Amino acid sequence: MKRTSKALIAGATALIVVVGTAFSAQDKYTLKSAGGIAFADFRGYEDWAVVSSARTDEVLKVIVANPAMIKAYKAGVPKNGQSFPEGSKIVKLQWKPKKSSEAPFAVDVPDVFTQAFVMEKDSKRFPKTGGWGYALFNYDAPSDKFVVDPSPVDCGQACHVKVKTKDYIFHPYQKR
Repeated sequence: MKRTSKALIAGATALIVVVGTAFSAQDKYTLKSAGGIAFADFRGYEDWAVVSSARTDEVLKVIVANPAMIKAYKAGVPKNGQSFPEGSKIVKLQWKPKKSSEAPFAVDVPDVFTQAFVMEKDSKRFPKTGGWGYALFNYDAPSDKFVVDPSPVDCGQACHVKVKTKDYIFHPYQKR
């Protein structure tokens, strides 16, 4: 009886471990870019305040920022000539667009989530890029997993240099 009970318990435990592993979600916060940006540094971004939105031919974007950056925006940064404080963080959430099949008018809505483009202000860690560190985390919908984009992200000296006078930030805090 004891042997059967132990075998039954061992079998049930093994089944629970296998099923639990199969159904456990990826912990995106374990990811870290080659440039040293950890997704964990942006924990809670899903609830951050909206700064702005943007649209390209391929992507719908919602730009959100952490409380430190929102406070700076509300104080007039960067229009007042000041820089964002250390610890400011901003995330561009990106979706492929689709035409709404429900709205009674023509409107694009988010379809498949594709990327989280993150920026973190830390002048000591990122002195060569205006104090900002950049990373791109791609989302693979079929596997429901994030992966670090393998291409180097050095926007401070490339695409963001056009907005150097705005502390390298493209998106102003929009009136609401």
